[in-house]
Amino acid sequence: MSEHEPDADVVVVGAGPGGAVLSYLLARSGVDVTLVERERTFEREFRGFGWSPGVIELFDRMGLLEDLKGLDHEIVTQGAATLYGEQVDLFDVGTLDATHPYVMMMEQPALLELVVSRADGYDGFTFQPATTVEGLVTEGGRVAGVEAHDRSTDEDVTFRGRLVVGADGRYSRVRSAAGIDAGLFDPVLDLVWFKLPVEDVDPADDTQVRIGRDGVLVSFGIGGGEFQVGLPILAGSYPELRAAGIGAFRDRVAAIDPTLRPALEEHIDGYDDCSLLEVAPGLAPEWVRDGLLLLGDAAHVASPIGAQGNPLAVADAVAAHSTIAEALDLPETPLPAASLARYETRRRPAVEETIRLQRRAERGLGLFLRYGRYVPPSLALTGARASNSLLSSSRLLRRGIERMALGAADEPVDTERFVD
Repeated sequence: MSEHEPDADVVVVGAGPGGAVLSYLLARSGVDVTLVERERTFEREFRGFGWSPGVIELFDRMGLLEDLKGLDHEIVTQGAATLYGEQVDLFDVGTLDATHPYVMMMEQPALLELVVSRADGYDGFTFQPATTVEGLVTEGGRVAGVEAHDRSTDEDVTFRGRLVVGADGRYSRVRSAAGIDAGLFDPVLDLVWFKLPVEDVDPADDTQVRIGRDGVLVSFGIGGGEFQVGLPILAGSYPELRAAGIGAFRDRVAAIDPTLRPALEEHIDGYDDCSLLEVAPGLAPEWVRDGLLLLGDAAHVASPIGAQGNPLAVADAVAAHSTIAEALDLPETPLPAASLARYETRRRPAVEETIRLQRRAERGLGLFLRYGRYVPPSLALTGARASNSLLSSSRLLRRGIERMALGAADEPVDTERFVD
């Protein structure tokens, strides 16, 4: 086993949406950047599928949107739900004051591969897949790089840089190595995901949310001939669900949406066909230190409610790009926390607001999952109609929804830094 020490201006750990976009923006700005990724390829299970109008606007400003439109995806402009058998319209995305008034539902692998390939068109970019970060390099208490192991060559590697960016997700090794707490909240919900072939579901049914006495189900097309379905459950109840067997799981889903029964019987043979998302939101107490910056889930973990994980990560990357590019003009190495603080000052309030809105929704959904089956259907339907009317008429609720849909677009892409 040998060892070497490549240098870069910035070492980004994690090639998810935040890390990939930041690396692309930095490389396009003439920065030497190394992107270190644990996995060998992008063909793995990702959790986030929704791309809001705000983040679509950011992709447009970056010059990526037209290429992204060529990837498999579905467009959603109108939310629809079934409340105790009654069809209701939810928020109409088309009414938003947005350049791109729609949501793109798209799996991440092709998107990430595209972004990384665009970054690879710049001389200063290096992609290091199949490489596990094992610790931080520190000098005088400041972060100066990462210690890693390249599994492709069975080689220990030290990546040095003026800045290390932890973009390696909710279980961030970078954050852990820095001794920064994840700031996790008590979980309320978990989510069981599975996929079905789109040809085996009702093509005329565009309902995304089903709520009834037997529970809640979310579903949507994601392109590529696939249909994604999610069953929210109470946090910590997955072992009990598994113990009841896959037949009981299929029965539970079919009780909420009977039209899925044939597809469930044909395609969901066991829990290996499902994936569990443990919804454990969190907010780290600090995002920057000397030589270190955290973004995306490494800094804050959003819940799936409102599909905010991807928009928050991309908005973080855009804000971080501007801050980092400016800090790199300074002579200090590693980059001092004071020169990075603008990023956290700008992003933290927006993230805190999003998490606060999500936590309220989680608590309400948790109460329904726990006690909803005891509520008479007639009373539940009356309450559901009232809630939907409130959603349509409340300015406060509308502002909250608009904030979640458009908030990412508040971040200006610093295109003046681009070298092309």
